Amino acid sequence: MCLAVPAKILEIKDTDTALCDFNGVQKEVNVSLINEPVVGEWVIVHVGFALNRIDAQEAGKTLQTLAAIEHEH
Repeated sequence: MCLAVPAKILEIKDTDTALCDFNGVQKEVNVSLINEPVVGEWVIVHVGFALNRIDAQEAGKTLQTLAAIEHEH
């Protein structure tokens, strides 16, 4: 199963890299697939690549669902 998770862009490092927050964990992500990424935006990330922008509400719903699944196991 493949899983893409929401992350919030905290800092643009260079044209291809941004520091992102994954619900409290910060990691660098390749943002070369996102046209003009902006600090504060939410993106969906798979294997280290931001694939698409998502809105904050959708990111919140996804994070809640992932947390609920984690607590079940």
